[in-house]
Amino acid sequence: MKNQDTVPKRFRAASKIHADTAALMVKDEKGEFQSFTYRDVYKKIAALGTGFHKIGIKRGDHVAIISDNRMEWILADLALLGIGAIDVPRGSDSTDEEIAYILDHSESSCVLAENAAQVRKIISKKKDIKNLSRIIVFEGKDSLSKKEIDEYDILSFDEIVDISEREFEAHPDFYDKEVDQGTLEDIATLIYTSGTTGTPKGVMLHHGSFIFQLDRVYDYIEIKEGHRFLSVLPVWHSFERAVEYIILNAGGTLAYSKPIGAVMIPDMAQVQPQWMASVPRIWEGVRASIFRNVSKEGGAKKALFLFFTNVGITWVVLFNMFSGRLPNFKLRMRWLDITLSCIPLLLLTPFKLLGDALVFSKIKAKLGGKFIAGISGGGALPPYVDQFFQATGILLLEGYGLTETGPVMAVRKQKHPVGSTVGPLFPDIEYRIIDRDGALKGPGEKGTLYVKSDQIMKGYYKQPDQTAEVLQDGWLNTGDICIMTHHREVRIIGRSKETIVLMGGENIEPVPIEDRLNASEAILQNIVLGQDKKFLGALIVPNMEKIEEFAAQNGIAYIQPEELLSDPEIEEYIHNEIQAQINPKTGFKPFECIFRFKILSKPFEVGKELTQTLKTRRDVVNRMYEKEIKELFH
Repeated sequence: MKNQDTVPKRFRAASKIHADTAALMVKDEKGEFQSFTYRDVYKKIAALGTGFHKIGIKRGDHVAIISDNRMEWILADLALLGIGAIDVPRGSDSTDEEIAYILDHSESSCVLAENAAQVRKIISKKKDIKNLSRIIVFEGKDSLSKKEIDEYDILSFDEIVDISEREFEAHPDFYDKEVDQGTLEDIATLIYTSGTTGTPKGVMLHHGSFIFQLDRVYDYIEIKEGHRFLSVLPVWHSFERAVEYIILNAGGTLAYSKPIGAVMIPDMAQVQPQWMASVPRIWEGVRASIFRNVSKEGGAKKALFLFFTNVGITWVVLFNMFSGRLPNFKLRMRWLDITLSCIPLLLLTPFKLLGDALVFSKIKAKLGGKFIAGISGGGALPPYVDQFFQATGILLLEGYGLTETGPVMAVRKQKHPVGSTVGPLFPDIEYRIIDRDGALKGPGEKGTLYVKSDQIMKGYYKQPDQTAEVLQDGWLNTGDICIMTHHREVRIIGRSKETIVLMGGENIEPVPIEDRLNASEAILQNIVLGQDKKFLGALIVPNMEKIEEFAAQNGIAYIQPEELLSDPEIEEYIHNEIQAQINPKTGFKPFECIFRFKILSKPFEVGKELTQTLKTRRDVVNRMYEKEIKELFH
C-alpha cells in the first residue's frame, strides 16, 4: 500500500488501463441500459471536480450527498474525493430529522440532494443546520419555487455540469493536480452509522481504509475486466460503496438496479451480470419467492423441487467433506472426511446432476445466464438460505465487516468457500477473541472479536468518548461474538450488545433464533425478546399470503385479512410453526425456545423498525411496541 495512494488515483489508473471498457450502465427514460466507458466517466469526474472547486468547494470541506444510487452519485463522490473534499452520504429514505442531524453534526457546507423532495426535507429543518450555505439538486429543480431557489442558493446538477465543462476547458489539468496532492491518510468520507442502538455516529474513513481492501480482496474473489456487477444496495452504505470501488478498480462494469424483484429480475435478464452484492434479507427474499412459486404450482413439480433440493443439500455437505470445505473449529482428520464422504457422494451425484438439469438450471437462467457469484454482507446469512443456494449450485460468498473498518475484513474464497463462515480474515489483520471475563480464546471457542488493521477508522467525528469506548491502542472492539477456525475463517454468532440474559443467568444470542424463525413460510419478520425475564418471547410479523392460504384450506371465515390474526386456529398455526423451527432437535437449548409470542398486524419498515440495510432497530422496536412487550411477559 503506497503512502500516497488514494481512491481517485486508483480510478484514474483504471481509466487508462480500461479506457474503452464500460464503467457504468445506467437506464435511460425508456428503461434501456446505456453504457459509459472508463475514459468518458473519468473525463466527467475530472470536469465535475474542477466545477466543484469553481463554486467554492475546497480541500477538507464537508459535502453531503442525500441520494439513492445513480450515476451522478459516483461521479460526485470521486470528483469530491479527487479535490480533497470529504463527502457525507445518506439515502433518500432518511427522515428530515436524520438528515438535519447529520448535516448539522458533520458541519456540511454544501449538500447534493437527489430531488425536490429531499430539498424540502432540508429546507424544513434549515434552522437546525448551521453551516449549510448551498444546495445542489440532481433533478427536479423546476418543481421548486423561485423563492426557495433564491433563499437557499439552489443550483441544479445540470448547471454545475455547465460550469464544470467551461472550467475544465480552461483548466484541463486542475483535477489531476488536485488528485496528485491526496494521501493515504486523508479522510475520504464521514459515513453515519445506521443507528440500531441510538444516535448515528459519523465514522471517519480515510483513503487507506478502502485501499487496504483493494490490495487484498482479489486474492479472494476473481473480478476481471468487463465483468458486470448489478448494483442494488444503497451506495451510501459502506458495504456497497467498497464493492463498487472493488469492481471499478478491476475494470468491471456497474449496472444500477433496485432491490425489488419486479425490477431486479428483468434487469438481470437484460444486464446478464457476473456479480451482485446484497444483504441477507434480499437473498432470503429470493429463496422465499422461489418456494412460494413452487407451492402455488403444487403437485409433481413441487414434489420434484423439494426432492432435488434435499438431494442438493445432502450432496453439498458430502462434497464439502470430501473437498475440505467444512469449517475446522476443531482440527479435522482429512483422510476420515474423504473416506466417509466418497461413496455416498458418488451415489448421489447422478441425482444432483439430474436436479441441476431439471430444476436448478431454470433458477440460474433467471439470474441472466452468466452469474458467477453473489456476495452477501451487512449481516449474518441464515444457514437455511446459505444451504439452499449451495444446493442449487448458485455460489454465495458471505463477507464480513463494519462501517468502522471500511468495511470488508473477510469474505469466503471464491475457489475454496467454507460454508457456515464469512471466510478468512484478510492477511495483515491482527485479531483477538476475548470472552466476558477478559480471557483470550482460541479456535473453536466463543468470544468477542477485536481487530487491529490499517483499514480501521480514524474515529467517530467529534465524539472522542464514544471512539475511546471501541478503539484503544489501535484495537477495535467489533462488538461481534464469533468463533474462529484454525484457518482464520470466522463464524459470526451475534452482537454482544444484543445478547439476552435471562433471569436465570442464561446468555442467549437472538439472531440465530430469529434467522431460524424466518425459515418458516408463515413468518415474514420477527424479533426475539427476554432481557431479565424468565423466558424468551417473540413479536411475530406473519406472512399474510400464507395465513390466508391456511385459512382457505381450513375453512376459516373472515371479511378483512386482519381479522385472522386474532383467530385461535391461526394463533395455533403460528405456535406450531415456531415450535417446529425452535426446538432441541433443530439445535436449540430448552431455554432458547420461544415460550410466548404476539402477532403484529404490520410489517417492520425501513426508517422505523429497520435500518436502511434491513437490520432490526431493537431500541425502536422496544419503544414502539412497549404495550405488546409488556403483555408478552405479563
